[in-house]
Amino acid sequence: LEAREELSRKNVYLMRLEQLYPFPKRPLMKELARFPNAEIYWCQEEPQNMGAWWFAMPRVELVLKKIGHKCKRPRYFGRPESASTATGSLAVHRLEQEKLVRDALGLRAPEAAE
Repeated sequence: LEAREELSRKNVYLMRLEQLYPFPKRPLMKELARFPNAEIYWCQEEPQNMGAWWFAMPRVELVLKKIGHKCKRPRYFGRPESASTATGSLAVHRLEQEKLVRDALGLRAPEAAE
């Protein structure tokens, strides 16, 4: 949210899913129906195999299908699968966090130094 406001990205809508069970299908259907042509991203700070992605993804797909949304499956943005919840390195953690935020806001990553 802070980065979105700082960069004035008014074309990005952020929604936080606070409850996973029972899965809030109806409220999610109502909210996502407001944006029938939007790209849908799932963003999480946890590694892909540890957060809610694998639980929520098929349920979000079902919601998108029921409302006839253009998007059929959310795109995942977050840390890659890992045996540990943390990288063990603050510098790596910060890089991963910056990438997650850039991806979520639809920003290109800076060009790698050659």
